[in-house]
Amino acid sequence: MLGMIKNSLFGSVETWPWQVLSKGSKGDVFYEERACEGGKFATVEVTDKPVDEALREAMPKVMKYVGGSNDKGLGMGMTVPISFAVFPSDDGDVQKKLKVWSRIPNKFQSDPPAPSDDSIKIEDREGITVYSTQFGGYAKAADYTAQAAQLRSALESTAKYQTDCYFCTGYDPPMKPYGRRNEVWLVKSSE
Repeated sequence: MLGMIKNSLFGSVETWPWQVLSKGSKGDVFYEERACEGGKFATVEVTDKPVDEALREAMPKVMKYVGGSNDKGLGMGMTVPISFAVFPSDDGDVQKKLKVWSRIPNKFQSDPPAPSDDSIKIEDREGITVYSTQFGGYAKAADYTAQAAQLRSALESTAKYQTDCYFCTGYDPPMKPYGRRNEVWLVKSSE
């Protein structure tokens, strides 16, 4: 636990590498199209729990892993944003399933330490192109759902994106009270 706190307060923080391809807006919704690099990610999947509760379970596991709860005892530093995939129902609400992703820092991409917790998996993921919109505050599931609906409305008939899941992201440690950055990412569809 001390390693997790030390890592989140004093550890290095790098940004998940991406390139902005374009910017747009509709009304008061501003968005970017980004090409995000793939790589190795620490992931935790939680099912059968509401999103906010599932996050309270999954996030500390990922934080402990990058903070040193791994086979090498290494505090790796953070990569932001931490993201989680949610799976919308037909009514737009999110199902009781989420998957937290944290990109392993570049220094450890070729040989990431093995997690001490069996619920954490290391996955090799392809790069993705996303449509992203940003908002502030301490985000809850309802905030992400509302922002995703606004982004879908802004992109209506101008962009194709996956409808079976989207990403919710956060850039800040829980103890940061102001100037928080959150985003919703809709994954661009090739169809």
